[in-house]
Amino acid sequence: MTSFNRRDLGLLVLRVGTGAVLAAHGTQKLAGWFGGGGIEGTTAAMESMGFLPPKHSALAAGLGETGGGVLLALGLATPAAGAAAAGTMAGAVAVHAPAGFFAMGGGYEYPAFLGFAAAAIGLTGPGAYSLDHVTCHVLNRPWVVGLAFAGSALAAAAVVGRRSKGRAESAGTEEG
Repeated sequence: MTSFNRRDLGLLVLRVGTGAVLAAHGTQKLAGWFGGGGIEGTTAAMESMGFLPPKHSALAAGLGETGGGVLLALGLATPAAGAAAAGTMAGAVAVHAPAGFFAMGGGYEYPAFLGFAAAAIGLTGPGAYSLDHVTCHVLNRPWVVGLAFAGSALAAAAVVGRRSKGRAESAGTEEG
């Protein structure tokens, strides 16, 4: 019998891959790395997409992606990391939804996939090859899962709802 566990190895690969992609996207927003616009460019983009206040939205998106991604990759505070990343991706899905599903046409396929992957990792847990495992799962308890996902869902609903309301009000003043 071997101590090698394919499930834990698979979770490690999924966590590191998903976390790295999310962190890279977040650092584009926060620091301008990898060809991103940095906080100034992201703030301008958030304003044009109807997120209010735009700078807070830019910071929240960048921190949700970067922080959630790094924590997912490390397997630390995995429920909170997965919930934060999934909630952040809900905002991205709202932006891309009018273009349809497929990313090729500007749709929400890609952010939805990242959000579902992050949520699945947050719900499943990090596996044995993780900092949560090393720390005896102090930050990976059932109550953390419930609290993190409830908080993330409420925050995402508030942000997307505020954006929708602002866009509807802007459309009403443009027509009038």
